[in-house]
Amino acid sequence: MIELIWAIPLIPFLGFVIVGLLRNTFPKPLISIIGCGVILTSFLLSCGVFKEVYEARQLGEDGIFVKEIFNWFTVGNFSVDIKFLVDPLSAIMLLIITGVGFLIHLYSACYMDGDPGFGKYFSYLNLFVFFMLLLVLGSNYLVMFIGWEGVGLCSYLLIGFWYKNSSYAKAAKKAFVMNRIGDLGFLIAMFFIIFNFGSLEYGAVFTEAGKLPMGDITLLTITLLLFVAATGKSAQIPLFTWLPDAMAGPTPVSALIHAATMVTAGIYMIARSNIMFTLSPVTMQIIAIIGIATALIAAFIAITQNDIKKVLAYSTVSQLGYMFLGLGVGAFTGAFFHVLTHAFFKALLFLGAGSVIHAMSNDQDMRSMGGLKKAMPITYVTMLLGTIAIAGIPPLSGFFSKDEILANAFVANPIFWVLGFLGALCTAFYMFRLLYLTFFGEFRGTANQKNHLHESPWQMTVPLIVLAILSVIGGLLNIPEALGGGHWLANFLSPVFQQTNAIVEPFHMEHSTEFILMGASAGGAIVMAFLAYNKYVKKNDIPAADAEAPTTGLYNLSYQKLYIDQIYNSLFVRPLNGLSKFLHRIVELSGIDSLVNGIGELFVSSGKGIRQLQSGHVGFYIFMMVIGVIAIMLYGLFTV
Repeated sequence: MIELIWAIPLIPFLGFVIVGLLRNTFPKPLISIIGCGVILTSFLLSCGVFKEVYEARQLGEDGIFVKEIFNWFTVGNFSVDIKFLVDPLSAIMLLIITGVGFLIHLYSACYMDGDPGFGKYFSYLNLFVFFMLLLVLGSNYLVMFIGWEGVGLCSYLLIGFWYKNSSYAKAAKKAFVMNRIGDLGFLIAMFFIIFNFGSLEYGAVFTEAGKLPMGDITLLTITLLLFVAATGKSAQIPLFTWLPDAMAGPTPVSALIHAATMVTAGIYMIARSNIMFTLSPVTMQIIAIIGIATALIAAFIAITQNDIKKVLAYSTVSQLGYMFLGLGVGAFTGAFFHVLTHAFFKALLFLGAGSVIHAMSNDQDMRSMGGLKKAMPITYVTMLLGTIAIAGIPPLSGFFSKDEILANAFVANPIFWVLGFLGALCTAFYMFRLLYLTFFGEFRGTANQKNHLHESPWQMTVPLIVLAILSVIGGLLNIPEALGGGHWLANFLSPVFQQTNAIVEPFHMEHSTEFILMGASAGGAIVMAFLAYNKYVKKNDIPAADAEAPTTGLYNLSYQKLYIDQIYNSLFVRPLNGLSKFLHRIVELSGIDSLVNGIGELFVSSGKGIRQLQSGHVGFYIFMMVIGVIAIMLYGLFTV
């Protein structure tokens, strides 16, 4: 099956081409079959590839395969090949992208059925999956960068899918611009890598990087630039404000971006480059600090948001912060473990929110909801499981992955654990707040909405059920030793982190300490769930309308998202707009244009004056010729 690795990204690309070209000819059912079928085919191939890697690992081998597709270009001694790398890390990523991606495609077939851009939507979705597969399969940074840019392009197309709405178009533009800022870091980092290592191939780069001493300035520069790129793609401070606005796109797109594709790219890239980051302790510290700060800020903002998708969007930013915290403290497996479980429960929660929005006739305000669990039992039960998972309540998946990150954070620096614990408390509170406001109490919407309430069709509920099951059992992949587990995921991924594991001390914590930390984390989440129940169900404390919301204090700070967008507008957007207007009006119109036009007008005027000499009167020409001869004679007379 490894021989067919090239087909895994190619098939979704063919789906993009076929659906994109024939979208106005094919009926919607055929578009659905092609759009979903290509992703399902890639998923089945990915299962075959994973099986071979798994069997290799069972035999004690590394399970690493490289397949050369073709030579792209050669300049002197520098050559870049299109090669695909299959190892335990990319094999799992293939399953996430194609598996969760297929469920989102299936869901979309029903969710987007009434949209006039149905075919265009599916072609974009197929293209998105193609670029993400390219990103994780590339065996060098250049192929990764192509996928990196491709997912950025697709996010722009899909976030602004309903581009006639100007605010949606602006959200797409914001995502595009912020990602380009980060991408510049990636581009410069590649130049540094070529200059210092003479190659972009992972194997060659990591071998040479591993020979450098700890704290080497070259690695510090490269890793900082790569981290800048990761902050853009994975929405970390300061480039995180685009992700909450990205919910402007169709809800399945939000699920795809937040769970299975784009935002995981930054974590994947750092995990892939683990040896370079491990040898750059300063960068690791910065990643940990940025990660925990992002996790806390996003969780603080999510507590007061009333748009069901916006709560989930800030939740994604916060959970990504935990993943970066894990990377920063050297818990590469833990960070990737959270990528895996987060893909399950965040896709579930977004698709569940889409099911609710579908029933509510596109109303996303939780203040208009309430009491939906009777009308939507499957959506309710699955979202309940997703909420328990993300809140970190055992034995669901989020508990194990978040606990592993927090345990490693405690060993690295107890302050990281305290801050992470506070973020986990906020997570439990705002997620149960979402659940209670949506599904409990009395319905608060209009009579028309109440009459329209219904459970979603099977194409939407089946993905919810599958993702709910995965959210429940996903944590079994890496149960810690303290609970009788064998760290299966860590062992499976060990060849990817082999160089790193050789130079760092293995993680160690007394089981008693680990039990205390787990107990505090789980107990805190349960207490926060109870507090949310007491406030939003027992006391029926429904959030006030916007006009009546407090305008001061912590609530206002959270509700206004810490005024970060306003600060960015004041510091960057308005000054740049002002500079652009100055350059346009003064420099371009009054300066350059005036100069160029003035020169043109000078020649035009001169031409008009000289044209008067071309009168057609022979006598005048003879007269001018005589004048000329006299002038030449006088010149000769005075110069002799």
